Amino acid sequence: MGHRDCPLVLFLRKVVESMGIVRTAKLVYEYIRKDENDKVTEISRAVDGVDMDIREGEFVAVLGRNGSGKSTIAKHLNALLQPTGGTVWIREMDTRDEDLIWDIRQTAGMVFQNPDNQIISSVVEEDVGFGPENMGIPSEEIWKRVDESLQAVGMAAYRKRSPNRLSGGQKQRVAIAGVMAMRPRCIVLDEPTAMLDPVGRREVIKTVRELNRKEGITVILITHYMEETVDADRILVVDAGKVKMEGTPKEVFSQVERLRELHLGVPQVTELAYELRKEGLPLPEGILTIQELVDELCRLK
Repeated sequence: MGHRDCPLVLFLRKVVESMGIVRTAKLVYEYIRKDENDKVTEISRAVDGVDMDIREGEFVAVLGRNGSGKSTIAKHLNALLQPTGGTVWIREMDTRDEDLIWDIRQTAGMVFQNPDNQIISSVVEEDVGFGPENMGIPSEEIWKRVDESLQAVGMAAYRKRSPNRLSGGQKQRVAIAGVMAMRPRCIVLDEPTAMLDPVGRREVIKTVRELNRKEGITVILITHYMEETVDADRILVVDAGKVKMEGTPKEVFSQVERLRELHLGVPQVTELAYELRKEGLPLPEGILTIQELVDELCRLK
């Protein structure tokens, strides 16, 4: 038996594979306001003791109303913010270690709300190649990555276009391609559809789902749109800087009243099924799609 197959090596491999690609332990972040004399006038705790463990290849949605702390959490996952307390690890790299910042940001790419803040070139393909070029990747490899990334997000036909001539949804897909070209194993999307119309939102979420399923990229989606989370593996519900709920979409959206207490709704079809149950129809909890509801109603005949 070779050393690669010995029990210890196999055990260690399993341990490494079971470790989360993104982990936080008692994460705390406080915004500190000071006056002109540098005296602290206010401390606001935006994140309060958050524990997360996200496995490689998972699609995890972080859901919460405006001001809940979810975007502050997101900024810690790319080392844009440093914890006030607790620890964040990206593939076991502590985000407080300045020597590891470059490796952390190559591992966990970030897509922001406004794609215009990430697109800097006047031609789509040049913008997608900008990140790898700054990483010192050889030219031949850069163009290979540009090709693959544009294909993956369905934007290959637009590679010679100016980003200024694209729709909001198309721009956001180009921004995602730019992150993908740097070959991260995880993509953190901070409210990526907040500035888009319904068509653009659907385009972007479809792209994100396919990257997760086909490319095996870990996806962490920060959002307040319920419908964007129904295909996630897990949902974390954040309020007042704490994780208040966690589970599969069906488990979370079955708790309609609890979500209302947290000032959140549920997908429209889930709401309809919930109201029908209250009227006496024997429907299961946590219906997430129109087809599910149709199938259940047909069974009642």
